[in-house]
Amino acid sequence: MERRLAAILAADVVGYSRMMEQDEAGTLAMLQSRRSEILQPVVARNRGRLVKFIGDGAIVEFSSAVSAVQCALELQNAMAAANANLPEDRRIVLRIGINLGDVMVEGDDLYGDGVNIAARIEALAEPGGVFVSEAVFSQVQGKIEIGFEDTGEHRMKNLAKPVRIYRALSGAAMAVPERSVSDPTTRPGIAVLPFVCMGADAELRDFSDGIVEDIITELSRFTSLMVVARNSSFQYRDKPMDLKQVGRELGARYIVEGSVRRLGPQIRITAQLIDSATGGHLWAERYDRGIADLFAVQDDVVRSVVTALSNRVADSEEKQALRKPPQSWVAYDYVLQARQHMADDEYLRAEAPLRRSIELDLSIAEPYALLAFVLDHKYRLDEDVSHLEEALRCAKRP
Repeated sequence: MERRLAAILAADVVGYSRMMEQDEAGTLAMLQSRRSEILQPVVARNRGRLVKFIGDGAIVEFSSAVSAVQCALELQNAMAAANANLPEDRRIVLRIGINLGDVMVEGDDLYGDGVNIAARIEALAEPGGVFVSEAVFSQVQGKIEIGFEDTGEHRMKNLAKPVRIYRALSGAAMAVPERSVSDPTTRPGIAVLPFVCMGADAELRDFSDGIVEDIITELSRFTSLMVVARNSSFQYRDKPMDLKQVGRELGARYIVEGSVRRLGPQIRITAQLIDSATGGHLWAERYDRGIADLFAVQDDVVRSVVTALSNRVADSEEKQALRKPPQSWVAYDYVLQARQHMADDEYLRAEAPLRRSIELDLSIAEPYALLAFVLDHKYRLDEDVSHLEEALRCAKRP
């Protein structure tokens, strides 16, 4: 089997299952039209090779990372133009992920981590967005006149090391819907601002930055949260801040801030969680530790802070859910029932309340996520591939 280095572009349609449910024939006809009139010509112009279509998605191979990114941007701009006069629920919107890596070639098909990582990056991308791996970013930086935002490292299934991912920031294709800090249908956003370093000690400042970076990395593992990238949150270092405005600018419902200072042989770290909509404090804690082993102190504090933050955010989201209309109260009650079953390792019993929750309120994201988990569990029991297919549809639902 031949091996080669290739740039792999993976794309799929956002909300395809929902569109098919509403109008199967119309959606399929529109998808086929976009493939022949937009995707295939754009790929050809950028010297790409269309490897295959997978349902509503596509895999494309390029010999150059620059060509792959240029193709993705051109494709997103063309799709945006084609969608301009269509109602929002009939638009074909793509997510695109690009990776540069080693692939295995068998006939016309490609296999290996190079392809798998591209597909997993695509699943993380925003509607209308282009996300690339660090390997791609290092190849295209300075060669394409667009900016990139570092979204941090992301853990991926079956990979020992996390993958750093960058979001392309240019053109109409990147104009994703504005995030609202109060929109209950989106993942709650959280921004960790640089901690205030009380003192001129360079080592203490590095230690403070290390704590913040580790908190951002660990919070990024929670798929229920949208964590603002370090580059975005660190722009507020040493600036007077209105936390409500910061929340609006970053699309973050929650803000984490804190401070670090040395007290003789001790070090004191404070952290607090703030609701950016109200400015109210949801949680605060102080950590006093010896400075004999700063790395151990850093790991200890980060672990404690992340655990506390995730629990407080979950509590806050549950309280916000109670403010929803009565129909949503009932739907969310079914989610709580399913959670309890899962906490008791009774995953199969969680399926019925989750499906009932979805029937009552399509706007709540959590039952889809939990149902995907339950269906994966069912697949492990009976190896019925239809469970995995449905789990994937649930996980991809916007």
